[in-house]
Amino acid sequence: MPRVIAILNQKGGVGKTTTAVNLASYLAMRGRKTLLIDFDPQFNATMCLGVVHAPDETIYHTLLAGVPHERAIKPTYLTHLHAVPSSADLAGALIELVEVPERERVLRNFVEKVGGSYDFVIIDLGPSLHLLTVNALMAASEVVVPIQCEYLSLEGLGQLLQTIDLVRNNLGHNLKVGGALLTMYDKREKLSREIAREIRKRFPHHVYDVEIPRSVALAEAPQYRKPIMLYAPQSPGAFAYERLAEEVISQGEVPDVPVHYFDDLTPPSTALS
Repeated sequence: MPRVIAILNQKGGVGKTTTAVNLASYLAMRGRKTLLIDFDPQFNATMCLGVVHAPDETIYHTLLAGVPHERAIKPTYLTHLHAVPSSADLAGALIELVEVPERERVLRNFVEKVGGSYDFVIIDLGPSLHLLTVNALMAASEVVVPIQCEYLSLEGLGQLLQTIDLVRNNLGHNLKVGGALLTMYDKREKLSREIAREIRKRFPHHVYDVEIPRSVALAEAPQYRKPIMLYAPQSPGAFAYERLAEEVISQGEVPDVPVHYFDDLTPPSTALS
């Protein structure tokens, strides 16, 4: 079975989709067969990769409308990267899933059917904690948490870890925290450096060595429907995501570390002065 990685943070604008698209792309470039599942009703990952699909060939239709999963899996620019597109229809799944038996395992069943063909499955999620999130966590073997290097990005991380803990304990799923990923990092800014240092000190799980920088190229690439490796392969953002893929590959099995909460995590006072 593949390593199934959910990219999760309930806060918007922290780089979840950017991370999902570019991590999946560099894993594929490294020869790993990779499937990117866009599990966000805003379907940003679908747009970022320029995935071509019919209106009824999305993750919603294969999960809840009886469309064969083969029709929902689409090729991309990269040989080893396939994608399952999303659409606004997925928002309706929150209501429809309520009546489905074992509703929290619907996405997991899909991954179990198709996962044997891949080394990695990357799941891109929206900025919320709801039934779609639980589905993704139940399908995943590990979670990567992008954290923007700004004060407000620290809000809610305790709740996020509690949600992961609830899935582990209440649903009996051995979900691991692969690590926190520092995004939108600017080494020239004191606050950015202080937040990064505090997260590395206090986050109760692994923190990836690489820091994803603020990058004009990363912001522009979605406009051209390409991952950063095809839009600006020599940019700092491209080098950073290539390093992230190398770290993820080298991680292998992630140790099963108990979740500890850190609701009291705040940046040092010097960072706010």
